[in-house]
Amino acid sequence: MTTTTADSMSGRDSSSPEQIRRGRRTAILLFAVGFGPMVLATIMFYTGWLNPAGHTNNGELLQPVVPVQTLNLETHTGEPLADRFGVDKVDPQWLMLVAAGHCTEECEQLLYLARQVNIALGKEAPRVSRAAWLGSTPAALDARWNQEYQRMERLTLMPGMAPAWPEGVNPATEPRILLVDPFGNVMMHYGTDNTGKQMLKDIKRLLKLSQIG
Repeated sequence: MTTTTADSMSGRDSSSPEQIRRGRRTAILLFAVGFGPMVLATIMFYTGWLNPAGHTNNGELLQPVVPVQTLNLETHTGEPLADRFGVDKVDPQWLMLVAAGHCTEECEQLLYLARQVNIALGKEAPRVSRAAWLGSTPAALDARWNQEYQRMERLTLMPGMAPAWPEGVNPATEPRILLVDPFGNVMMHYGTDNTGKQMLKDIKRLLKLSQIG
């Protein structure tokens, strides 16, 4: 068989235009199948689209959503919190983030709420993680932490950085639970006026719609 000089040149891509187009279509299809439901879930949750009975969320929606990067938080190992999220993650999760300047009684109420809601998710619980940023904590809470909240990761501010909290959220004066989607968007928040039942209803609906995270 005769091999032309062009065919034998190393590093030359011999793919035809049709093969390239087919590859692009396949890539787009794979992305749509994998992440389309998550995008659709967000649209449906915000608008109530395709829900003839209508829906009112119990938490306060952020419109527009806020990238988790703006919170400037990191783990105890120095990993930026934002690195946990994105379309490239193999096992994406939702996150309930308790934020408080000083953890008073109201803050502890939200820590308890986040823990109980996570437990109440049952088999869906692994799809949602928990974390807390607490500016300061009383000694009594520190002493009980490992027993009562050992599965809630403690976060800190990145060195030299300050958090840019979403509009309407000010943990220094009022503790909140922030809900972060698997793409790293802070999309909703809850306070002590919300019940566990209300929060559980919202999260269950999001998990059912998204099928991702």
